Amino acid sequence: MVASEETVRVDSWIWSVRLTKTRALAAAACRAGHVRVNGERAKPAQPLRPGDEVRVRQSGSYERVVVVRQTVRKRVGAGPAAECYVDNSPPPPAPELAAPVAQRDRGTGRPTKRDRREVERLRQS
Repeated sequence: MVASEETVRVDSWIWSVRLTKTRALAAAACRAGHVRVNGERAKPAQPLRPGDEVRVRQSGSYERVVVVRQTVRKRVGAGPAAECYVDNSPPPPAPELAAPVAQRDRGTGRPTKRDRREVERLRQS
C-alpha cells in the first residue's frame, strides 16, 4: 500500500519500512530522541514526506541515515521496504574496533571494591 505524496507519522513509517521491529519500539525511539527528521528531534506523530532525511540511532552508536522516497501506511515486505528509502548510512563499525568487554574468570565470584576501582581506573584512561 503506497501513498506516494501523502504524509505519514514518522513512527509508523520507520516501522513500516522495517527500521524497527515494532511500532511501539519506533514510538519509544522517537520519545527518547533517537529519531531525527531533517536534523530536528522527531515526536512520534510528526508528519513525514518524500525527500525528508530520517536518522535513527540503533544499538548504541550506530546510526541509520535514510532519505524518504515513498510513504507507506502499512508494513511491507523487505523488498518493497528497501524501495521506499535511499540508505545513506555509514558502514557499521567493525567488531574488532568496538571496546572490549571486561570478562572475569568463571568462579571468581563478585568483584571486590578494589577490583571495581581498578576497572573504573581503566575505563577513565
